[in-house]
Amino acid sequence: MFVVVGVSGGIAAYKTVHLVRRLIADGHEVHVVPTDDALRFVGLTTWEAISRSPVTTSVHDDVATVRHVSLGQRADLVIVAPATANTLAKMAAGLAGDLLGTTLLATTAPVVVAPAMHTEMWRHPATAANVATLRERGVAVVGPDDGPLTGGDSGPGRMSEPDAIADAAYAAAAGEPTGDLAGLRVVVTAGGTREPIDPVRYLGNRSSGRQGAALAAAAADRGADVTLIACNIDASVLAEMPRGVSVARAGTALELRDATRAAASGADVVVMAAAVADYRPAEVAEGKVTKEEAGDRLTLVLVENPDIVAGLAADRAEGQMIVAFAAETASGDDLLARARRKRERKGVDLLVVNRVGWERGFDVPDNRVTVIDRTGEPVAEAEGPKRTVADAIWRAVRDARA
Repeated sequence: MFVVVGVSGGIAAYKTVHLVRRLIADGHEVHVVPTDDALRFVGLTTWEAISRSPVTTSVHDDVATVRHVSLGQRADLVIVAPATANTLAKMAAGLAGDLLGTTLLATTAPVVVAPAMHTEMWRHPATAANVATLRERGVAVVGPDDGPLTGGDSGPGRMSEPDAIADAAYAAAAGEPTGDLAGLRVVVTAGGTREPIDPVRYLGNRSSGRQGAALAAAAADRGADVTLIACNIDASVLAEMPRGVSVARAGTALELRDATRAAASGADVVVMAAAVADYRPAEVAEGKVTKEEAGDRLTLVLVENPDIVAGLAADRAEGQMIVAFAAETASGDDLLARARRKRERKGVDLLVVNRVGWERGFDVPDNRVTVIDRTGEPVAEAEGPKRTVADAIWRAVRDARA
């Protein structure tokens, strides 16, 4: 293949040298297109020696061959590694102020990016929006990983390893699903159940389904075959689903139980992000309950709903992973203690706990979660846009399955 490797200005550029070496060893023709900033980290001579091809950063070099578009036109595959926050923003905006920008606009080949930046930059809403835009356009995103960063920091933002990038790029070139969840069947529940009182009223909760929807979208972008079971989610939220996500609907807890059991058959991972009512009215009135009938006080008799998550965990097939959510109003050590008790009681592999309240968790764009495993210890924490949180949860799932 004719492979173009774009390199933007980040310290992770040193790892891209190993990526180019791998591509050359696999028999491909590789042309490196660094930005000017990238050359501050790895010099032009190194790129030419490793790629065995001439390297330039300017659209004004080699004008006779129309190099500023010919590279993109000839490419069978384009990889950008590292892809800094600045480069991702330029790609999303379609800016073409250098050779890398014009190459990206001129190509119809599969494009793979490997983000690399500090955690705060990766979690910033602008970066999340830019990455979402690129994914919608068909760009494959590899990583970032969670680990040590420049300056002693650690967290999501570390560029994936060269072999992982190469493997994902080859899959993209072959038209295969890419990402760390490729080949997995995933079920995600989202939204909030509603338990009818009469034909007009119901018992419900404030869940918008946006965190669950973000989990479904992130799983699909990571290569999984995804079924989303939507409980009373607004159509505008579901409109953001990537192609290929199968959407089923449920209204009540009993409907969700039946839909999830059916979808979970054969699934590798089930993520129960829906907010499920613990109780439902013992009787549902056929007609609207009026003040004339009830007077100044209405008494409802409630019965307990089945524990859907515990049932799934008890009946799961060998190797199936169950992930549950716990929305709690507690804080600090009490929050974690409640999460540990709930994880043990339900028997799930991972439990995602987040603090909710009047202005927290529900009906807001951001979330903050802690993921605990079977030992009860936190294995991941995430804060920021719900898509960023979703990616962090899937990294925890990936690591737990390893």
